[in-house]
Amino acid sequence: MTPPVIKAMSDVAVRLTVSPAPHWRSKRTVEKMMMCHLLALVPAMAMAIYMFGIRAASLAGIAGAVAVVTEAVCLKLQNRDINVDNYSALYEGVLFAFLLPAGAPWWLAAIGAVVTIALGRTVFGGFGCNPVCAPLVAWAFCRLSWPQAMDIDFNTAQFAMNYPLDQLKHFGVDSLYQFDYKNLFYGFQLGGIGSSQVAALLVGGIFLIATGWIRIFIPLSFLIGVAGTATLFWGIDPSVYADPLFHILTGSTVFAAFFLAPDVASSPVGKIPQILFGLIAGIMVVIIRVYGIYPDGVPFAIMIANLLTPLLDRVRPKPFGGR
Repeated sequence: MTPPVIKAMSDVAVRLTVSPAPHWRSKRTVEKMMMCHLLALVPAMAMAIYMFGIRAASLAGIAGAVAVVTEAVCLKLQNRDINVDNYSALYEGVLFAFLLPAGAPWWLAAIGAVVTIALGRTVFGGFGCNPVCAPLVAWAFCRLSWPQAMDIDFNTAQFAMNYPLDQLKHFGVDSLYQFDYKNLFYGFQLGGIGSSQVAALLVGGIFLIATGWIRIFIPLSFLIGVAGTATLFWGIDPSVYADPLFHILTGSTVFAAFFLAPDVASSPVGKIPQILFGLIAGIMVVIIRVYGIYPDGVPFAIMIANLLTPLLDRVRPKPFGGR
């Protein structure tokens, strides 16, 4: 019998190329990236405390602390090195807390933080392997399991104002006269404790772009997708559909543009895929707000776009001379 002939280098597509040193070294680490992301959230956290009181800080603290402990336990159970000092678990716990209403119970922040790490990250292999933005997995879990505890209007009844997106959903465009766009921009509105602080989040987002930790393609295309789709509906019938500026200033739109959509693990890598990703997510936000049963379509829109990431990553420019 003739033995098989194995040509290890015959298939160029699977060939592993090993190059000698020196390699290109970078001082950018996960720790520095997470620290900068946490620093970018500080203005929104400060405004959240000013708007909702110290309870906003306590919810963020509970969620962040429980997320770190959960990460340590999950790594221990997997017999892996415990490296919770890279701040990634803390950051994602705080992101989840930013989506909570100020009146949410403490146990909801704790359960959401556990789900963020255990179900959002660990079951997929840990940090960097999650196909969907982990805090949004926890948000969806809590939103479906305890809808009353997650309801923004119900849990902020002590404030003498209404949740803008709830007013639009249940009472239409005619009810929006009560909202001043300048107040919405500065964060004087009901919403998630941190996700409704538009101006402060914009400052944090610009900081992340200026320091190179996120690229501008996803935030910009996401906002263009929201504004363009809202303009289309508004142009069809302005007495039924809200204007594009209202959609950008309310809910979690700006928070998603700079902090949720550009999630490093669940968003595309290339320039064109990132633009398509942002546009799809932005378009879905307005479609869900118009036709869905939930007032704010941002979390579901981002998760849907996350599921398209593997396909979008296959969109590449045709090489010169290629067919």
